Amino acid sequence: MKNLKLYIVFAALLGSFLTLVGYKFLEADPVQIHQTGGGVERTRLTSLSSNTGTTLPTDFTYPAEQTLPKVVHIKISQKVKNQAFNPFGGQLPDGFQQFFQPFGNRQGGKAPEDLREEGSGSGVIISPDGYIVTNNHVAGDADEIEVSLYDKRTFKAKLIGKDPSTDLALIKIEAKDLPFIQLANSDELRVGQWVVAVGNPFNLESTVTAGIVSAKGRNININADKAPIEAFIQTDAAVNPGNSGGALVNMNGELVGINSAIASPTGSFAGYSFAVPSNLVDKVVADLRKYGVAQRAFLGARIRTVDGSFAQENKLDVTQGVWVDEVNDNSAAESAGLEKGDVITAINGVEVKESSALIEQIGRHRPGDKVTLTYLRNGKERSTEATLKNANGNTDEVTEETASIGLASLGADFKALSNNDLDRMNLSHGVQVDKLREGKLKKAGVKEGFVITRLNNQPVSSADDIERILDENDGNGLLIEGKYKGDNRMTYLGLGL
Repeated sequence: MKNLKLYIVFAALLGSFLTLVGYKFLEADPVQIHQTGGGVERTRLTSLSSNTGTTLPTDFTYPAEQTLPKVVHIKISQKVKNQAFNPFGGQLPDGFQQFFQPFGNRQGGKAPEDLREEGSGSGVIISPDGYIVTNNHVAGDADEIEVSLYDKRTFKAKLIGKDPSTDLALIKIEAKDLPFIQLANSDELRVGQWVVAVGNPFNLESTVTAGIVSAKGRNININADKAPIEAFIQTDAAVNPGNSGGALVNMNGELVGINSAIASPTGSFAGYSFAVPSNLVDKVVADLRKYGVAQRAFLGARIRTVDGSFAQENKLDVTQGVWVDEVNDNSAAESAGLEKGDVITAINGVEVKESSALIEQIGRHRPGDKVTLTYLRNGKERSTEATLKNANGNTDEVTEETASIGLASLGADFKALSNNDLDRMNLSHGVQVDKLREGKLKKAGVKEGFVITRLNNQPVSSADDIERILDENDGNGLLIEGKYKGDNRMTYLGLGL
């Protein structure tokens, strides 16, 4: 009996000891505080393994609470253009859907003049005085924009500017002291990192989902603009129609991207979503606030991504980087001394492994900015400085009239004619070539002062008319009709685009 009592006491002591050891071995600090660039990072962590220190967040309440009041619900209304009606314009590749939600007529055929298209999406408050960033495909063409805040207040919004090349738009409401989001450095985002998506899918306001970053720098060929910038953050956070323009945030509740697209055979979430990186958002928003239009810079070279097979075909020593296939005349690349066959590996010290990454890095700059290019020529590393130019081949400020790539390809500034000028030339309409630069008009022999009266048999009276006709042209040839002052003869020119 005595031995039995001793055995029981020993077992109890051993059990207590093992319990204490297990607790110390497996205990988790529920909140860890880390300094990150002057801010405090609050991340809830749970230890998964005591010998490796691997951790996983199990509580997304902090980023959700930080972000929800800063994400808005956007409703838009716009006239349906008098053309075969298709909410997505037939421009999206198979398997990809941007999440603009049309609720108007879904029948084919010509749209009646008074038919309106309604839709909804999301937006993110970026300043206390009411500036909100969203997608261009949500609000860029809207006639009326209504914004609903997290606290249920509603406001009419106005469009400040839009940038089709990045699918971003900036709108504003008249309000003060609004909660607004802080932007993170999207370059520091890592594949495998947790992120939270906040938006309004299917008109379900204030919805939060979570996932990880599954890739960076994705080019999915979804942007219909003629010179798109696509270097999306890819995540598996569930997003759906209506999430467009909403926030993608890190575990601090800081903005790392604007949700813009999903890859799906059905139009609903099927595993992958894509967001515009916050560093690009920051630059475009600053441009739209100051200029009303994005200040797009170009290197001026035709490029392609280097991969294993391409490297083998061209006997390259590297399997990553950006191959220079052609250098444009009067371009930043030409002035910097780049040549066909060079392989660009970095911009300002930031590694670029593929063309989408290079385009994003250049897209963060404005005409006139200088960038340092690191490149390989004949296997040897070199560097050079390039002064970036706009689409017109100079460093001038981009205006709404010169922002279009189609318009810029003509290489001219246009001037509206007064009624007196038109009367003297016996014309009812026309637009004058005011200044010429390197471009298609100059190469065709057009001189300053030439008055364009028709493009492709359509009358023109402004630069907007020219831009519209170019946008509708889809790269086909252009027939120009016009004449010079003092000359009664009409001149006809054909341009290849």
